[in-house]
Amino acid sequence: MKELAFFHGKKVLVTGHTGFKGAWLCQLLLMQGADVTGYALESPTDPALFKLLHLNQKMDSRIGDIRDYESILRTVEAKKPEIVIHLAAQPIVRESYKHPRLTYETNVMGTVNLLEAVRNTDTVKSVVNVTTDKVYKNKEWCWGYRETEELNGYDPYSNSKSCSELVTDSYTKAFLKEMGVAVSTARAGNVIGGGDFAKDRIIPDCIRAIQNNEKMVVRNPFSTRPYQHVLEALCAYLLIASKQYGDIKYSGNYNIGPDEFDCWETGRVVDTFYRMWNETAREQRTWISGQEDGPHEANMLRLDCSLFKKSFGWKPVWHMEDALKSIVDWTYEYLKSGGCAKVVEKQISQYIVGKDL
Repeated sequence: MKELAFFHGKKVLVTGHTGFKGAWLCQLLLMQGADVTGYALESPTDPALFKLLHLNQKMDSRIGDIRDYESILRTVEAKKPEIVIHLAAQPIVRESYKHPRLTYETNVMGTVNLLEAVRNTDTVKSVVNVTTDKVYKNKEWCWGYRETEELNGYDPYSNSKSCSELVTDSYTKAFLKEMGVAVSTARAGNVIGGGDFAKDRIIPDCIRAIQNNEKMVVRNPFSTRPYQHVLEALCAYLLIASKQYGDIKYSGNYNIGPDEFDCWETGRVVDTFYRMWNETAREQRTWISGQEDGPHEANMLRLDCSLFKKSFGWKPVWHMEDALKSIVDWTYEYLKSGGCAKVVEKQISQYIVGKDL
């Protein structure tokens, strides 16, 4: 993680900074001495990690809608970032079925607006657009999708992210490459970590079920996903951003995911989390399948991350047991004290030096 020192003094714009991943990313960048600006709507959950970390007091936090081009343009013009990490999105599959138009407006036109703002300024040298592992046409294969596979997500969320990929490719070829702006997309697997309070996400749902002494509803306990700790994905984004800043040859489309043995069935994730929580929770753990009550979601999803590993010399630091233990530790501290800043800083420091939990 020596590459993180690159960000000291760099001007970085993070869209979607008030979300779960955005808050972890901003804290990580601030610890490296970066000059961080955020652009996003208000925190999407209450409580919210962004507020628990008091990040609005540590960075320039600008509240705005990525669908508002003039607003994001003003931010880019005023702050003159060198690096842009684009996280702003409507990120929940089930929400995309309820609000498809909002999902497309945010995830597609939001990308257009951001890249148009970059096109009309002259300070940005490196852009990473974070999409998802769900951009591929899912064929329920048992092997991982490669970056060359067809982009055609099924549900409105996944499909809107496929469109975001195409928008990025067009802007890169038509405008940004000629301007010397290095652009990559990062197709990340399912990220987990402390401070995620979102609905319809497996670990937050587990915690709520334990707290409320309720049965855990697992929509599809046999679905397989490429789970990884949030710091795995974030440090991968930063590695791409730093490398392509210095050499545009590193720009491209990259799968960001765990090793093969960390592609777990959802039921195994729940079982392991309950076991780590405490013995009582493990013994009381019970679930009911909710698969028949929800819209279509893929059963089998794996990523082939060979390209990223070879191009950047990357390998995961924390595996699933580490990731789940870190969430238990984070949540224990939060429930005990109501705070989390110290445990977040500690976990970031442990991850950077490659220390096991």
